[in-house]
Formats: sequence, structure tokens, C-alpha cells
Amino acid sequence: MTHDIDELGAHVSASGGVDRAPGRARDIDAAVLQLFTKQPSRWAESVIDEETAKAFKAARVEQGVTVAGAHDSYLINLSTPDRRLWRMSQRSFEAELHRCALLELDFLVTHPGNATDQEYEAGLERNAKGVTESLEAVDGPTRVLLEITAGSGTSVGATFENLQTIIEMIPTEQRHRVGICFDTCHAFSAGYDLVDDYDGVWTAFDDIIGLDRLGLLHLNDSQHPFDSRKDRHEAIGEGSLGLEPFRRIVLDERLVGVPKVLETPKGDDGEQADIRNLTVLRTLRVEG
Repeated sequence: MTHDIDELGAHVSASGGVDRAPGRARDIDAAVLQLFTKQPSRWAESVIDEETAKAFKAARVEQGVTVAGAHDSYLINLSTPDRRLWRMSQRSFEAELHRCALLELDFLVTHPGNATDQEYEAGLERNAKGVTESLEAVDGPTRVLLEITAGSGTSVGATFENLQTIIEMIPTEQRHRVGICFDTCHAFSAGYDLVDDYDGVWTAFDDIIGLDRLGLLHLNDSQHPFDSRKDRHEAIGEGSLGLEPFRRIVLDERLVGVPKVLETPKGDDGEQADIRNLTVLRTLRVEG
């Protein structure tokens, strides 16, 4: 059985300009990339001019990048009950989506956020409202992907039901532009047992959300045990998930063609760490 390895990639640096990211993907032999379009821990919005956007798109073609997307700012919280923070978050998310459209990116990953008032249903509603307003304001090819969370604190989005609720609250005319990013570390920490109930996890996902909504996989091992509600990524095969779930994922016919991006720790090794982790995944696929 042969599989196309071109669906594998990593989060790469956009330091020095987003147009440098495709070359960095090629340096690790990846045809899929994820990047930040701005500094993720600052509210200040970066401006991407037409020249930079043109350079990015040309570099993407030149370097053979087939799928490219972004991850939104860590500060954005579309589930917050704080009206000022919610509006800041919505404006920032809209700006993120605008930059993605300018770069013609395929996806924008977003964390559903925190309902700090512990009114989780209201938090889901606030999230859907923020995503909807942004989609209505910005047209383009970019699909918004809601990322499953590890379930720590007051975060929403740690269950398939939560994610599906957000999707259902988005108006029909925009709903086709929304999908899911499944992070293996987050899901395992949230109580989805990819080690001992792999098939059960994906059956539940398909039943509740639908595999057609799966737009991206974040492949990360976890530094914490199953159902820990903690989010700390680890190198592939070196954490509590081990190699087996990743072997099954890269061989799973249902997941062929779904882009798969590493967010594993780079440490001091930088791109060498990504190369090692990608090699592990490709070896699992070849060995079966």
C-alpha cells in the first residue's frame, strides 16, 4: 500500500517576512506549512503589502508547497464575556483572516477560547458570533478551522459536541467555510483515547461532526498523561501517546489527503527537530 507523503509538514517561522516561510518548508522537505502572519503574543497587527503577498505566492509555487495556512494569535478569545476583550479579539481575528485572504492561504486555525464566567453555552455562542462576523467581513479561499482544546481551566472546545455546536451556530451561508483542526495532544489530554480506543475516537468524530469537516491534523505527542487536561507537546513517539497512534493515523485511509502539521518542540535544534519528527512519521508509513 502506498501513500502520498506530501500531506506532511510543520509550523515554520515567518521571521524576516512571510515570503520566507515556503523556503523553510522546503528545507525540511515539507509540502505543507503553517505559520503566524504576525507576532502571536502581541495585539499589534502586521500589515502585509501586495508586494510581500506576491512574493509569498511565488515562493509557494517555486518551493512546491501544496497546502499553506496560518494559526491565529494566542491573545484572541472569542468566548470571553468581557465585551471589550471580545471586540478586540473579533477585530484581531478579522485582521488575521484578511491577511490569510491576501496570501490566499488554505486555512486559519483558531482556539475556541475561554468562557471565564463559566457560562460555557454562552461562550460557544460568543465564539460563533465572532467567527461569523469575521467571515462576513472577509471573503476569500481561507477555511477557518476550530481547534480542539485540551480542556484546561475555562476553555471551550474540548469536546466534539462543543465544536459541532459552534459550527451549527454559524449561518448556513458561511458554514461551508468552517472546519476542524484535530490536535492529537489536545484530544488525548481532553479524554479522547487515541491509544486504547483509536477507532472509537474517529467513529465519534464522524458521528458528531463528520469527517468531511476535518481540515487539518496537528500531530503532537504529549508530555502529560491521558485525560490530564494539560497542553504540553512532545516529539513524536516520545510522550504518553507513543508511536502507535501516529502509525495508525499516517496509514488511515480515511485521513489520506488531510494535511498533517507538526507543532512538536524544536528546542535548540530548529529545523533538525522537524526533520527528525517528519522522518519518524514517514518511516511509520513505509513500514506499515
